[in-house]
Amino acid sequence: MRLVECVPNFSEGRDPAVVAAIRDAIAGAGGLVLDTNADPSHNRSVVTFVAPPERAAEAAFAGVAEAVARVDLTRHAGVHPRIGAADVVPFVPLPAYGTGMDDCVALAHALGARVGRELAVPVYLYERAATRPGRRNLADVRRGGFEGLRDASLSDERRAPDFGPTHVHATAGAVAVGARPILVAFNVHIGPPDRLPVARAVARAVRERSGGLPGVKALGLVAHGEAQVSMNLVDLDRTSLAAAFERVRAEAEALGAEVTWSELIGLMPERALDGTTPERLRLRDFTPDRILDRRLAQLGA
Repeated sequence: MRLVECVPNFSEGRDPAVVAAIRDAIAGAGGLVLDTNADPSHNRSVVTFVAPPERAAEAAFAGVAEAVARVDLTRHAGVHPRIGAADVVPFVPLPAYGTGMDDCVALAHALGARVGRELAVPVYLYERAATRPGRRNLADVRRGGFEGLRDASLSDERRAPDFGPTHVHATAGAVAVGARPILVAFNVHIGPPDRLPVARAVARAVRERSGGLPGVKALGLVAHGEAQVSMNLVDLDRTSLAAAFERVRAEAEALGAEVTWSELIGLMPERALDGTTPERLRLRDFTPDRILDRRLAQLGA
């Protein structure tokens, strides 16, 4: 069976009924949901599903439509940056299951066109699906958040969407739709919330854009009542999970803080644990079911 992975992020992490409705909409349209992670501090949910390419865009659209109907960004607050009720929708190739980046780019373009046309939500294509270089980096697309985008003129070429109207949806904002390689979303906690300045300094030290580790995106936040270094590891061949954790630990200790625990958001490939263990990473609530390869094997995919 040919499969792609899709990992949409929705701007709701506090209302279980809304999260369940979005997840069920995806499943009802043919997506095989492997994991749902709802975070009340980020006020954000991450749904991981797989589907054959011919069903993947349909399942993603169902989730986006449910979020547009149920999430009101004018009443939304959370520590994570966002531009939309359905904030980002990345398609991820699974080469072991016969799909490549070209498949995912095509799916991103098809989904983006449909969301813009049928839901009247502006769509920005990012990463490998981007139609212009300045939109490859998601942070550039999301700069200013929903409020900044709402106040901007989307008729300005610099902010004009790839699909949909040239004004944000009043309650659902906009959505970034993309295609990218597999990544690991990994958060490391370093103690009480008054260590937020330390978390921000550590994030600057480890993120590639600030001269840190290659393939690492990072923010310093307060989540779960603690200071947190929130990371996306977008190239495990250049920076492993073990290397990212050790760099965060060293930077934090140099500033008088220490790592208390860490968490995985969504699933990760098995090779992410090469050279380390969940115990060394201080991963909380980790089980083998959080490994994508094993989940797919259990399903007989």
